[in-house]
Amino acid sequence: MLYEKLKENRVRCNLCAHCCTIFPGNRGICAVRENREGKLYSLNYGKAIAANIDPIEKKPLFHFLPGSKSYSIATAGCNFRCEFCQNWDISQLSKSFKGKFPGFALPPEKIVTEAIKNNCASIAYTYTEPTIFFEYAYDTAKLAQKQGLKNVFVTNGYQTPETIEKMVGVIDAANVDLKSFNEAYYHKVCGAHLEPVLEAIKFMHKEGIWLEITTLVVPNLNDSDKELTRIAEFIAGISKNIPWHVSRFHPDYKMSDSQPTPLETLHKAVEIGRKAGLNLVYLGNVPGDKNENTYCSQCGSVVMERFDYVVQNFLEKGRCPKCGHATPGVYE
Repeated sequence: MLYEKLKENRVRCNLCAHCCTIFPGNRGICAVRENREGKLYSLNYGKAIAANIDPIEKKPLFHFLPGSKSYSIATAGCNFRCEFCQNWDISQLSKSFKGKFPGFALPPEKIVTEAIKNNCASIAYTYTEPTIFFEYAYDTAKLAQKQGLKNVFVTNGYQTPETIEKMVGVIDAANVDLKSFNEAYYHKVCGAHLEPVLEAIKFMHKEGIWLEITTLVVPNLNDSDKELTRIAEFIAGISKNIPWHVSRFHPDYKMSDSQPTPLETLHKAVEIGRKAGLNLVYLGNVPGDKNENTYCSQCGSVVMERFDYVVQNFLEKGRCPKCGHATPGVYE
């Protein structure tokens, strides 16, 4: 899907914002899409590298079917190369494989069957970057819809507008990583650019995809008051009801010699988000912190209480049981 043929059997992939021009016999940056004699092939279709049953809160999605389970799948590969990636062993695998593409056979029909059998309310395309297995996710999502299941993207937000147009009406919710508000950070740490992510976030929200944003706060890289304020104000400029998850960094991959994010930095980020006008700001990767809970923006009562991935939902049809004020989200 979403490529165009060029001269001399070259092709341009229009799936993600890299828009790779690929010569015959070569692959794009993600290393899962290969030009074979002027035709672009998906090497990872139907080849899962992970399949698990997760709480929806793990995505993290706090306001989309809270307390439900999501059948979660991924293939090997990613169009980013984030130096702190906690799933680097599968996200970067496509760039080094030799011979047969890694993974196990898991066709779309089987995914939907397993999701229903395990009482999941949704299917999540997650762990690596779902954009690079878009055909696989798209076909699965269409089948899932017919069975009453919802579909969720956990993504770096590097889709082209054409890809987002395909997502509309098929993908119900997305958690987008807004990793920084600095072009140099995106270029150096992730191998990408900032602007396409910002445009994708705006487009997804405009088209009615339920949206939540996550920022991994990395010490000395994106943890300044200025940086966090710019992120919070950008989100609030789209909607003050978009949940923002500020998550604690843990050393991993090429940044394994770094230090975890100090708790005071994360609490500062939460306050910055609220000062910017965001109604739903959460602290991630710190189980038991009170900033995991949802508070009614009208009366301040706890309307959803969380510990790790366990949630108690006190809302009554999306409204505070004390004052009746609505809390944004998808609850049925």
